[in-house]
Amino acid sequence: MLIGCPKEIKNQEYRVGITPAAAREAVAHGHSVLMEAGAGAGSGFPDADYAAIGAEIVGSAEEVFARAEMVVKVKEPQPVERARLREGQLLFTYLHLAPDPDQTRDLLESGVTAIAYETVTDRTGGLPLLAPMSEVAGKLAPQVGAWTLQKANGGRGVLMGGVPGVGPAKVVVLGGGVVGTHAARVAAGMGADVVVLDLSLHRMRYLDDVFGDVFETRYASRGNSEELVAEADMVIGAVLIPGAAAPKLVSRAQLSTMKRGAAIVDVAIDQGGCFETSHATTHDDPIYEVDGIMHYCVANMPGAVARTSTIALGNATMPLLLALADKGWRTACAEDPQLLAGLNVHAGNLTYAAVGEALGIAVMDPEAALKA
Repeated sequence: MLIGCPKEIKNQEYRVGITPAAAREAVAHGHSVLMEAGAGAGSGFPDADYAAIGAEIVGSAEEVFARAEMVVKVKEPQPVERARLREGQLLFTYLHLAPDPDQTRDLLESGVTAIAYETVTDRTGGLPLLAPMSEVAGKLAPQVGAWTLQKANGGRGVLMGGVPGVGPAKVVVLGGGVVGTHAARVAAGMGADVVVLDLSLHRMRYLDDVFGDVFETRYASRGNSEELVAEADMVIGAVLIPGAAAPKLVSRAQLSTMKRGAAIVDVAIDQGGCFETSHATTHDDPIYEVDGIMHYCVANMPGAVARTSTIALGNATMPLLLALADKGWRTACAEDPQLLAGLNVHAGNLTYAAVGEALGIAVMDPEAALKA
């Protein structure tokens, strides 16, 4: 198979879809790899690293899209990229379609077959291609939240760990999954007073067993949520429903109960965000204010630490990339129901139920798509 990897063009997105290690494995499996010049530079991988293992370097994204049978990316294709996709081509990347009707429409019209990293599952129901970036984003969230809290950025001017005689910041984490766990660990490590809210008693017992009194867990009842959000210096949104739009957990009305200059970090913004007042921002202009509350809602947070993120993502995607190339998407998905869970679009049909529900679009059963 001819596998193509264009340079990412989303604002300050420095990750790359194929690492030199993955390219080397693909070539060893008998495939050809086509890299756009400079695609790996932002992650510290020069063109020479790819050329040395047999990848072909080409000068434009247009050529990558025109020639590749499978296009491998990191972020969802931007409008100019979606216009280059074609019927019968395979796209393997993050998509986050539920809050993005324009992208969904364009992918359906293109005729492409698209497998989304964020909905591929494993045998335990986990999300193995989303987890590495959730770990990165979770660890970043307290860092960017601490920066947002600085007075020069409109924040309350509260130091995360406090100092002798002055208490630490109060941090509330909504959701105790992968993002929430890593966010809580880092925030607590910075000296903050941290509470994690979750609906799963099983998950809270796990967190308590593993982390003890490093941070507190509380049941995410409406009363607890409203009380803790009102007291917080920072609230981190870390709730995910796989493939679906994120639930709105904090309303605009609740902002009036919060401390002026408090910081919101919405890690769920890729799926539409879990605060009513969230909208996606960029690394160039990451913060905005609503009713005195500072919002940090960058939609590609892991891009800020591109090398770590690229290697972590590449480790996770490589086995599935090779399976798709070795067997073709139909056979690979037929043999692996967890990979089939990643199928979101095929030949003009939406194939992921949660996206269809969010956007009001009819959905083809993915099993039927295998035979279409």
